[in-house]
Amino acid sequence: MSAIVNKVIEGSIAEELEIEAGDEIVSIDQNVMSDMIDYNFLCKADLLTLEVKKRSGEIEEIEIEKDYDEDLGIIFESAVFDRIKPCLNHCIFCFVDQQPKGLRDSLYVKDDDYRLSYLQGTYITLTNLTEKDKERIARMQLGPFYVSVHTTNPDLRVKMLRNPNAGKALDNLKWFRKHKIPFHAQIVLCPGLNDGAELERTLSDLAELKNTVLSVAIVPVGITRFRDEELKQVDKNCALQTIEIASKYKKVCCSDEFFLIADKPLPPAKYYGNFSQLEDGVGSIRYLLEDFKSIVLPKKINKPLKAIFATSSAARCAIGQICLELTKIKNFTPEVLEVKSAYWGQNITVAGLITTEDLINSLAGKEADFVVIPSVMLRPYSEDFLDGRTLSYVREKTGKEFFVIQNIYSMRELVEYLENL
Repeated sequence: MSAIVNKVIEGSIAEELEIEAGDEIVSIDQNVMSDMIDYNFLCKADLLTLEVKKRSGEIEEIEIEKDYDEDLGIIFESAVFDRIKPCLNHCIFCFVDQQPKGLRDSLYVKDDDYRLSYLQGTYITLTNLTEKDKERIARMQLGPFYVSVHTTNPDLRVKMLRNPNAGKALDNLKWFRKHKIPFHAQIVLCPGLNDGAELERTLSDLAELKNTVLSVAIVPVGITRFRDEELKQVDKNCALQTIEIASKYKKVCCSDEFFLIADKPLPPAKYYGNFSQLEDGVGSIRYLLEDFKSIVLPKKINKPLKAIFATSSAARCAIGQICLELTKIKNFTPEVLEVKSAYWGQNITVAGLITTEDLINSLAGKEADFVVIPSVMLRPYSEDFLDGRTLSYVREKTGKEFFVIQNIYSMRELVEYLENL
């Protein structure tokens, strides 16, 4: 891998210098970069010399004078310019290992790279963290990181991650505390393994790390129909017990699914603090509902329109509440459509795993001017579903138009769209 330019921001220094997509940034001030951490650090200067390899193969040396913190306006193809550190675990609950063949290639990649955790918020297990990595983290004071802890019991963690290095987790987290490296913790709850008393032990150990731990998210294990190994699904009793245990500790939140499974109302916004693990499904529904309350709805739109809100089982209730409010807009008729996951199995209830065929089958016989879907159904910056087919394919099969909500935690762009019709 190399520092290949994917896009140049309009009006930026890079555009002015005629840097283009496909160009490679070979070095900055003769320093070769391994990732965006190096790039960001080296760009903190008033004067820079960039060595650029153009798509034609020609090498250019460009001198730049800019403000110290001014960005060059380059978006790279990857945040890591050398080899991504791969995952060396074989977790009993790994979602990648329970996928069938034929999906997008990127869905089979298992990374465990501290750099991506720092730069993009991906979760890491610390099982491949080297002394060299630690030295760089401490020297550059990197963080926060997002760590998949699961359990602090060394023997149990080795069993769950199937990696002899997995038992060192608590030692690594104590090292984070010693060097003042903050982190967010994740626990994938597997009934019969790391729940109950084991969960109490894990949360107690994390509490000892005090302010180094920014938040703890507990999420239920995801089980698809393709799983060969037997794992228990989180049921109502387990969900209720987990919510009760979590309530004893500060900065610990259960994901929305626990409350849905337990048949309990979602907590108020203050339960989630600063909503630091939204992408893990912790508070995403509450955040969406709270944001919607602040939106001023138009009294009417210029022409009669009907929209179908295609949503997952997990979000159906929240989208239903929102659509009830949207019916107050004269000439607008919203309808909630829960898309069942026949492909993965009914235990999978999140929108990000909806496939084209499940969406197409759910829309059969439905009439609407357009269908609203969240961008999480698609690969970022594309129209690709996880099964490799595209939104154009769905349009062709259904004959319907689609409105993709880019910010999945807000309905503002949809309301603005309706206002401008």
